[in-house]
Amino acid sequence: MWSRDAPTSHVNPGKMAAAGGEPSSQVPSDDLFQAFISEVKQIEKRDSVLTSKQQIDRLLRPGASYFNLNPFEVLQIDPEATDDELKKRFRALSILVHPDKNQDDPERAQKAFEAVDKAYKLLLEPEQKKRALDVIHAGQEYVEHMVKEKKKQLKKDGKLLDVEEDDPEVFRQAVYKQTMKLFAELEIKRKEREAKDMHERKRAREEEIEAAEKAKREREWQKNFEETRDGRVDSWRTFQAKGKKTKEKKNRSFLKPPKVKMEQRE
Repeated sequence: MWSRDAPTSHVNPGKMAAAGGEPSSQVPSDDLFQAFISEVKQIEKRDSVLTSKQQIDRLLRPGASYFNLNPFEVLQIDPEATDDELKKRFRALSILVHPDKNQDDPERAQKAFEAVDKAYKLLLEPEQKKRALDVIHAGQEYVEHMVKEKKKQLKKDGKLLDVEEDDPEVFRQAVYKQTMKLFAELEIKRKEREAKDMHERKRAREEEIEAAEKAKREREWQKNFEETRDGRVDSWRTFQAKGKKTKEKKNRSFLKPPKVKMEQRE
């Protein structure tokens, strides 16, 4: 795959010196050569998933809802990439997963395309991009602190200060995992806040509806009270008048003549 870009033969500086020649300054050192090989492997690994189907599978893999929280991971682009590089990467990846290009699986392609589009739009917003970068930097700082603590403990134990994170690939994976964990934790907290806010809004709405219904009942009662006032007054007057007549009639029926005192004779 890379034969067109990699050198056709590799000259070992040690062998060249043994043959009596001087190592040329143009020949890379072992470290540089290993770095080159490592970069080639990373490129091959990256390019191996650049087919439409594989990209769709990657974007919709189990746990994608959390993996895709990192917009740089979605677009497979370095956090330090320029806006122009970001635009080119989005264009290339969006074409790969676009539903029109994947008519054999349009529904999954649409979901993958939406994930890519969402990540790109997020990185176009300076504040959102800064938040994503802050999470990535926090993940890296955490791993660096962890490595420092490990070496401090090894030194205290009188052991060699060698940790697995000294390997750049292991360190990168550790940062990647910690970054994903931070993104997931932030998303969980965001959902919790959203659920709490939704509950508060629902409760406030229910209280608002209850207050409105109570006010409506009070208005209806007041309106009914006003409308029936004359009737109640008339009824009361009629009741009073009837009671007065009944009382007068009762008083008349029980009116007795005075007793006649009999005169006594001597």
